[in-house]
Amino acid sequence: MPKYSIVVPFHNEEENVTVLYARLKQVMEQVGESFELVLVDDGSRDRTYKLLEEIAAVDSRVLLVKLRRNFGQTPALAAGFDHASGEFVLAMDGDLQHDPNEIPNFLAKLDEGYDVVSGWRKERIDNFVLRRFPSRCANWLMAKLSGVNIHDFGTTFKAYRREVIHSIPLYGEMHRFIPALASWYGASICEIPIKNVNRERGKSHYGIGRTFRVFFDLMTIRFLLKYMTRPLHFFGSIGMLGVSGGSLLALLLAVLKIFDPHASLMEAHAPLFVVAAVLFISGIQLLALGLLGELQVRHYFTQQHPEPYTIDRIVRLLPTDEPQMLSGRHEDNF
Repeated sequence: MPKYSIVVPFHNEEENVTVLYARLKQVMEQVGESFELVLVDDGSRDRTYKLLEEIAAVDSRVLLVKLRRNFGQTPALAAGFDHASGEFVLAMDGDLQHDPNEIPNFLAKLDEGYDVVSGWRKERIDNFVLRRFPSRCANWLMAKLSGVNIHDFGTTFKAYRREVIHSIPLYGEMHRFIPALASWYGASICEIPIKNVNRERGKSHYGIGRTFRVFFDLMTIRFLLKYMTRPLHFFGSIGMLGVSGGSLLALLLAVLKIFDPHASLMEAHAPLFVVAAVLFISGIQLLALGLLGELQVRHYFTQQHPEPYTIDRIVRLLPTDEPQMLSGRHEDNF
């Protein structure tokens, strides 16, 4: 089993594949410990997979995972993490905006005992209006809502202990919240500055629309961190307020009817009657929703969850003196 696994997702990065592989190989060989490169092709439509396949055909330290279509960055990272076998796992982007020469800094922090080491793009050089300002606002909100005091949640450049990253279920676009989710499991987290460089080749896959989606994810992560194992506490509290409010209004209407039995409640207090009914019924519905959430939590902790991706094939060069068995829907062994 290698000591380090480097997970890199690729999507239409044919211009960067071979350059990044050469740099990663050079840096990791200088580190002097056993390692593997887990390269994930996330449904690329250019020559990315072909180039990755050529690399895997000549280097047994490369494990290539090809997804059947473009699932997105989080599922691609999840596929890489699931197939990484190293004691420590490091993730980075495949567009050369993360400098492999900074990997030893991450590994040094892991050796100090941290469970998660997160990169911090301290000096960002991208567009202020479209990227830096929205990102700064989102990161500030994430830190406040999650209680994890780091500056940069969005970068993929992070390092983890294997047992930590394997305990965190990833889906949707949750990769940016890994430090927050890891803290929920009790992981120790630190942050180190990294360079923020312009993309050397190819076209960026990020836009302002992706930044807006982060704000919706913030509500999700806040709910997950506080109520993931007790949704009834959230929905039940609001539901009980509704039931209580509706009951008090109903009681008030009953008292009015008792003191004035000839009055028509619907004519004299129709709005109050409707509000009481809506509050009571909505409260019951929220309580039921909380109970359904509790059932989902029970299912979550007792059942096997399907992966948020589908593998097309796994490629690895098998050393002649050490045969291996690979798992997956389709396997190519060189």
